[in-house]
Amino acid sequence: MRISFLLHNGYHIGGTIRTTFTLAAELADRHEVEIVSVFRHRDEPILGVPEGVTLRHLVDIRQTSPSYDGEHPDFHRPARVFPRGDGRWKQYSALTDARIGAHLASVEADVVVATRPGLNVQLARQAPRGPVLIGQEHLTLDGHTYRLRRDIRHAYALLDAVTTVTEADARAYRALGLPGVRIDAVPNSVPAPAVPPADPAAKVVVAAGRLTAVKRYDLLIDAFADVVAARPDWKLRIYGTGDAVDDLKKALARQIERLGLREHVFLMGTAHPMEPEWAKGSLAVVTSRRESFGMTIVEAMRCGLPVVSTDCPHGPGEIIEDGVDGRLVPVDDTAAVAAALLGLINDDEARARAAKAALAASERFDPSRTAARHLSIWSDLAAAGAGSRPRSHPALRSAAHRTAGAAIDSVYAAKARAGRIVRRLR
Repeated sequence: MRISFLLHNGYHIGGTIRTTFTLAAELADRHEVEIVSVFRHRDEPILGVPEGVTLRHLVDIRQTSPSYDGEHPDFHRPARVFPRGDGRWKQYSALTDARIGAHLASVEADVVVATRPGLNVQLARQAPRGPVLIGQEHLTLDGHTYRLRRDIRHAYALLDAVTTVTEADARAYRALGLPGVRIDAVPNSVPAPAVPPADPAAKVVVAAGRLTAVKRYDLLIDAFADVVAARPDWKLRIYGTGDAVDDLKKALARQIERLGLREHVFLMGTAHPMEPEWAKGSLAVVTSRRESFGMTIVEAMRCGLPVVSTDCPHGPGEIIEDGVDGRLVPVDDTAAVAAALLGLINDDEARARAAKAALAASERFDPSRTAARHLSIWSDLAAAGAGSRPRSHPALRSAAHRTAGAAIDSVYAAKARAGRIVRRLR
């Protein structure tokens, strides 16, 4: 099977990039696989090119490159095919519209897989008959803007399938009633680490992820103050970086200082690879208000760490078995996080049992299993002739589709109005 992935920027680093590279590498053992990166901003990809996989780009934004596209007149004209509702829209242009369109018109693949909503929409709008068209959702439908959800509802009906990373998000997509589109949940995969499993006796808790407000590291530090009050022999290491990281990092550093935790809580910055850092701890913790999946949970479990996590939507509850390989606690509950951590910290045997269970449970996220699931979906679609479906917008204008769309629009509009009312009342 010939498989072509369409990626925003394969030369950068991030969850979608890592997941795509991992899947592509697993598939390349038996299939012809390419990754087409819309943008290229550096000479070599940060994650390296997966073995057996071809990586190429469509638009070169390296200013020192002889093929630099930043001076092309279409580079500065706004995109019209790539949807405005996608958060990356300003990075796209008339040039990317043309280059992606030309790529899709000439692609020689049995399956074409796009990996973010804007690219999924563009895939639906520009791809010809022939390949099976797959739109991957690495975030969540409910987390997108109203404008992007409208584009999704209209354009995704031209895809053959949409895959989400959680069953909860798959249910949200099924509720759209996309005619003839298969919706499946396939979790992200994490390779087995190249380091020995963590030592359950280590007195270190590890947290990792982007330094953003949604991760609630401030709540975690408050909770760990309660942990330290009872168990001053334990430490917390927080790994990560992100947008506006300096301001948030300074605020967290001030919080650590104010609570007298300088010898107990450490802001470690970023680490690549992360596996050796997970293995230095015996517990992992996630305090997010929301997750699209929970890659760090799986990464920690693959290294033998049980995870204490908030039971936020779309992820942790589908990964952690509460009381077996970790603990699930309410969102925004400092006391619950502290209590769950202390429950495992104060019980060495329970922590060791949970660590063993986490290691065993994490095997279901092995790349071989995820790749087999994707291949099964794609093969079923190809056998059913999915690549020959009509790909014309008039097919979307049936009375049934318009009725369903109007109902969905009214729900989203009501939510938007409610949000505006709440903001005015604050």
